[in-house]
Amino acid sequence: MFISERHRRRRFPRALIAAAVLVVGLGIAAYLVLSNRNQDVHRGNKVEFRAAQPQKPKAETTPWPFYHYDLAHTAYLRAEIGPPFHKRWVYVGRVLMEFPTSVVGNSVYFTRNDGSVFRLGTDRGKRKWKRQVGRLGASTPAYWHGRLFVTFLSPGKVVALRARDGKVLWSKTLPSRSESSPIIKDGVLYFGTEGGELYALYAKTGRVKWKSTTGGAIKASPALSGSTLYVGDYSGRMFAIWARTGRQRWSTGTSGSKFGFASGRFYSTPSVGFGRVFAGNTDGKVYSFGAKSGELAWSKSTGGYVYSSPAIVSVEGLGPTVYIGSYDGTLYALDARTGSTRWTQKAGGRISGGVSVVGRVAYYADLDSKSTFGADVRTGKIVFHRGRGAYNPVTSDGKRIYLTGYNSITALDPIKQSGKRATNNP
Repeated sequence: MFISERHRRRRFPRALIAAAVLVVGLGIAAYLVLSNRNQDVHRGNKVEFRAAQPQKPKAETTPWPFYHYDLAHTAYLRAEIGPPFHKRWVYVGRVLMEFPTSVVGNSVYFTRNDGSVFRLGTDRGKRKWKRQVGRLGASTPAYWHGRLFVTFLSPGKVVALRARDGKVLWSKTLPSRSESSPIIKDGVLYFGTEGGELYALYAKTGRVKWKSTTGGAIKASPALSGSTLYVGDYSGRMFAIWARTGRQRWSTGTSGSKFGFASGRFYSTPSVGFGRVFAGNTDGKVYSFGAKSGELAWSKSTGGYVYSSPAIVSVEGLGPTVYIGSYDGTLYALDARTGSTRWTQKAGGRISGGVSVVGRVAYYADLDSKSTFGADVRTGKIVFHRGRGAYNPVTSDGKRIYLTGYNSITALDPIKQSGKRATNNP
């Protein structure tokens, strides 16, 4: 078809302008992503914040029922126990135990990587039962009303067992794998999958209440605070989801919500408290978002991947503090409001797993030496070291600590000093 010279002249500048706009847009996008990789955000004083210590819901009466302790994954147990310890018992296997235990009453529950689930007695470490439920598992069992709930990578499924004897009560096949440690509130079970689905199931039957989809694989355990679930995914975004309906409340990338770009992936399980959401990212940064608004408050660069899940504590003399490890071999204590560094402590190697705080000691494991350390929450001084550990090391029932090694569980009793426990509350 013939096109006049006049029309050619009209079309050429329009195409040129469109191309120029595209190039400029791509340049801005590239700049923002590169800028996010190299520059930290410092808006902590402009985003909502509450200084009060997050409170454990009154309905929760079990000592350590979920991964990272509670529904909000604060990973902080207020208890008057601490080093020095003496060994009470050790349970040793030959299979990797990547995720920590849950502790309920007189029982310790855990999953090994070969898909087996165990119950040990807290007093002597004697095995009460073992069930081979899957072929590959990497999560912490969740406890609720005499039942355990466990997710599996192979085959992809979630299983409910009777806590007393390990009998399978129900099993639900999933469309993809899961290593997202479940949580339960008011009879509803929440967890994610590698297919990017966030599930809410009725805990008694396994029936789906709702399913919500994000943009990437969900490896982390969702955190629940109030009426909202929080979880990051492999698209590099943090999501807030209404727990009742599964509808999205907000989502924010690592560059903030305005532009939506992301520079890394969220493997880290978020901790929620002080009006904020805290999580590490594979881009080497720790992030803080406003829990209500989703606004990016601050980011803090480390020297390596941050797979670690944070613990959050309001410490006397320091205030609200975030404890988190990095692949650069450093434990960081950060001001929860601003992200500024309170102190750092070098480990012997990479810190891959989460941090937990019991009493006034922050416990973390060194992946390279496969050992566990404890640092004073105020100063960072090392007050505990034991040659077992790898990923997420310590849980507690308020009487003793249970240390997860590479292939072992060790129960440690505090040694009383002058008629008192070794540590006090922070």
